[in-house]
Amino acid sequence: MAISSNPPLILASTSVYRRELLERLRIPFTVISPQVDETPLTGESTFDLALRLANAKAAAVAKQNPNAWVIGSDQVADLCGAAIGKPGNFERAMAQLQLMRGQTVTFHTALCLMQGNAQTTFSIPTEVRFRKLSDEVLESYLLAEKPYDCAGSAKSEGLGISLLESIKSEDPTALIGLPLIALCGLLRDAGFVIPAKN
Repeated sequence: MAISSNPPLILASTSVYRRELLERLRIPFTVISPQVDETPLTGESTFDLALRLANAKAAAVAKQNPNAWVIGSDQVADLCGAAIGKPGNFERAMAQLQLMRGQTVTFHTALCLMQGNAQTTFSIPTEVRFRKLSDEVLESYLLAEKPYDCAGSAKSEGLGISLLESIKSEDPTALIGLPLIALCGLLRDAGFVIPAKN
């Protein structure tokens, strides 16, 4: 089946990083903002939060596009059971990095593929060990990278890799925000041809 005969594919996300990752697969897709409240529920684990938000994002867009396959994804960083979100500014990013140095942080990257009532949702964990670095080094990194829209403040695809001691994951793209190895399997099961035929 040629890719042109597939239903539309939609990425339910406002993340430029997820869009860039999905573009690697060279299949047509559109992007729609899911407009989902990302506030954690009382007592909700970081794992459950990532799964719920990935599902909610896909469902919000799929409801208005019942014939399309919709990709929802969310990532929550976990340090000792506490969620580490997007810092938004230098001061909060510095506080995050100071807290995480010498520690192992688990990034839960959840993925949902949905069409109508059909859906698959799961999460890929990535364990990231941070180096013990001085405040001066952390400040230099933040001023150079400005990763204020990145959960945990360390962009592994950029200069943030210099802050890390190790990364353990079954899918290296999960840490960036969209687990492409898993997604390729789901899309093929849905009938998409990857790589697409010329």
